[in-house]
Amino acid sequence: MNATTADGGSLWFEEGGSGDPTLVLLHGLGANASVWDPLMPIVREAWPHRWIVPDLRGHGRSGRASPYGYAIHAADVAAVVGGQDREIAILGHSMGGAVAMALATGWFGVTVNCALAFGVKISWTGEEVARLKDLAARPVRWFDERDQAIDRYLKVSGLIGLVAPDSDMAAAGVVEEGGRFRLVADNAVNAVAGPELAAFYRAADGCVRLAAGGEDRMCTLDDMRVLDPDAVVLDGLGHNCHVERPDIVWRLFEDTLRLS
Repeated sequence: MNATTADGGSLWFEEGGSGDPTLVLLHGLGANASVWDPLMPIVREAWPHRWIVPDLRGHGRSGRASPYGYAIHAADVAAVVGGQDREIAILGHSMGGAVAMALATGWFGVTVNCALAFGVKISWTGEEVARLKDLAARPVRWFDERDQAIDRYLKVSGLIGLVAPDSDMAAAGVVEEGGRFRLVADNAVNAVAGPELAAFYRAADGCVRLAAGGEDRMCTLDDMRVLDPDAVVLDGLGHNCHVERPDIVWRLFEDTLRLS
């Protein structure tokens, strides 16, 4: 399904169920809604209300329309959810977790009852920001073979070793054009990197919990506890916890709901 964003763009999403609060699942940088596939059987069974899973702007089946940033992604999600003062709950991974924190401020016309933001990179070095800005400015990288493009997608999304290269989830990260293959995500989405998240977190009206896998190199407990003293580490898991152990992520989300 497609929705029109505030600036006239197109945002693809899947939805199901009915009633509030609406559960919104937000993927990370360079990924798409398919990364939630391992969690969706649990959502369909355990979540009693409406749910929405979008491809964020510049990712997957959604339109490409820079500039990209946490706030514009948040505005897009609010438009998809629909209606002023709509109540939502959010599971957000990595960049999607930062977008969840932006939405939790209430600045975008929705009320976030609770958000679990996991794998969010809190602290950026100047070198890391510069590297991603450089990547954002590069031309599209083309591959002669689908397998080559899929291998690149799995590497940049952190899914290599977790997702089978011949799976639907892997195929969702690439597209064919004129007999060649490229990653679905717009290179320019990488320009999102670097903004300070403390203002979003401190302005949040609802319950926002931070978490990360114990093996996640992008996010440490010390980083998270600068913002959230009750941040959680999921032992033995890496950056893509929702792919590795969706059951554990869902239990933590349910715990977060009870706190809200």
